Amino acid sequence: MQNKMNNGAVNEFEQAAWEYNRRNFLRAGSVSVAGAALSALMSETAVSDDKAGKRVGGQDGIPHFEPKAKRVIYLCQSGAPSQIDLYDYKPNLLDLFDEDLPDSVRNGQRLTGMTAEQERFPIAPARFKFAQHGETGTWISELLPHTASIVDDICIVKTMHTEAINHDPAITLMQTGTQLAGRPSFGAWMSYGLGTLNEDLPTFVAMTSGDGGQPLYDRLWGAGFLPSRHQGVKFRSTGDPVLFLSNPPGVTREDRRGLLNDLSSLNKIRLREKGDPEIATRIAQYEMAFRMQMSVPDLVDFSDEPEHVLEKYGDDVNNPGSFAANCLLARRLAQRGVRFIQLYHRGWDQHTHLPTDIVKQAKATDQASVALVNDLKQQGMLEDTLVVWAGEFGRTVYCQGTLTKTDYGRDHHPRCFSIWMTGAGVKGGVTVGKTDDFSYNIEEDPIHVHDLNATLLHCLGIDHERLTYKYQGRHHRLTDVHGNLVDKILA
Repeated sequence: MQNKMNNGAVNEFEQAAWEYNRRNFLRAGSVSVAGAALSALMSETAVSDDKAGKRVGGQDGIPHFEPKAKRVIYLCQSGAPSQIDLYDYKPNLLDLFDEDLPDSVRNGQRLTGMTAEQERFPIAPARFKFAQHGETGTWISELLPHTASIVDDICIVKTMHTEAINHDPAITLMQTGTQLAGRPSFGAWMSYGLGTLNEDLPTFVAMTSGDGGQPLYDRLWGAGFLPSRHQGVKFRSTGDPVLFLSNPPGVTREDRRGLLNDLSSLNKIRLREKGDPEIATRIAQYEMAFRMQMSVPDLVDFSDEPEHVLEKYGDDVNNPGSFAANCLLARRLAQRGVRFIQLYHRGWDQHTHLPTDIVKQAKATDQASVALVNDLKQQGMLEDTLVVWAGEFGRTVYCQGTLTKTDYGRDHHPRCFSIWMTGAGVKGGVTVGKTDDFSYNIEEDPIHVHDLNATLLHCLGIDHERLTYKYQGRHHRLTDVHGNLVDKILA
C-alpha cells in the first residue's frame, strides 16, 4: 500500500516536472520565434537594387535569375471589356447580323443563367469601325485611338481563356491564381518574394475608379495566408488617401511619436510572451503608417507636375479618384519604388446597351492608359516596368436581350478574351493568338490565366514553380500546379 502511494507521488512529481520543463521550452521557443519575426520585420538587411534604391526584405535566392522588370502596374478593367468591339476584328460578322450562332461553334459550351434560357442566340457584329495602325498594321477599334498610337510598343494577346464564367470567381482567379477566396494576390506574392524598395511607402498599393459595376473586394489585394504585411494598401479618392493618416486635431507629430513608442514597447512585451509573428507585423505597420504621414501627402500632390504632362492624361487627371488621376499616381508610386501598383476600373459589364456604355468606358481609360505608358517611356522607366491591361474574361458574339441595328448587349465569355501588356521583358508590336471567325473559340496559341501569371513572374526574375509558401501542410504558389511560359510574349 505504502509502495503504491510512493509510486503515485513520484509519478505526480515527474508529471509536474515534465509540465514545468515543457512550459519553459515553449516559452523559450516563443521568445526565439518572436525575436526572429521582429528582426525580420524591423531590421532587415538592405540589398542593392540598381536604379530603385535599396531592396529590403524578400526571400533569399529571389530573384532566381536576372529580372527584366522590377515593378508592375496592373490596369484591371473590372467587368470584362468586349474583345469583339475593341481588339478582335471580325469583319465577316457584318454579313451575319441577326443570324443564329451555329450550334457547331458553341458546341454545347455552358452559358450563364442570364442567357441560357434565350430562345435564340443572334449574332451581333461590332458596330464600331476598325483600322490598321503602326508598322505592324494591327487592327484596333475606333474606340481606342490612343491605344492605336502605341501598337508597336505593346503585345496584344487575343487568346486568353479561363474556366470561370462569373465575375467574382473570374477576377479572383486573375488576381490570386484560384477561383476560391482567401489566397494571396499577385502583389502580395511580389512583396513576399522580392521585398520593398521604399520603406516609407507600401510595397503594394491598390486604387479603384469607375461608377457602379461589379463590386471590388479587399481580398483582391489581400495577403491570404501570407503574413499580413504583404497585403495591398488601398488608396482612397477622398479625405486621407489612407485611413487615419492625419493626426486628430490637437495631436502633434511628436505626440504621435511618443504614443507609438509606448505602444511598441507594450507590443514587444506581448510578442515575447506569445511569439505571434502577426504582433511583429503590427509593430512594423504602425511604424510604416508613421513614415507615410510624411511621404504620402507629397506623393498625391500633383502641383509639381508640368502642365504638358497633366494634359497628356486628360481633363480627368485633376479629378481625384478618376482613372486618369490614378494612372498619374501610379507613375509617381513607381518612381518612389513601389513594387506592385494595381488600378481597378469598374463599369465594363455591358449586358445591355453596350454601344453606348462602352464608348464611355473607352473614353475614361484609353487616353490615361497610353499617357501612363508614354510617361514611363519618357522617364526611362518603361525598360524596367511591366504594364498590364486586362479584364477577367470576354464577351459573347451573340446578343443578350433584344438586338437592333444600333443596340445590343453581350454576356460573359470565358473561352477567349483580349488583353495587352508592354514594358520590361515583353515584345512590342506583336499579336499573340488567333480566334475563330466568331471570336468564340481559340484556334492558335491558347493562353490560360496561369500561363499569363507564370510569364509575368518570369519577367520579374521569378521561376513560378519555386516561389512557394507552406500553408496547412502544402507548398502553395500563385500558379497552383499549372502554368507555362509563353515565349511569344517574352522579349
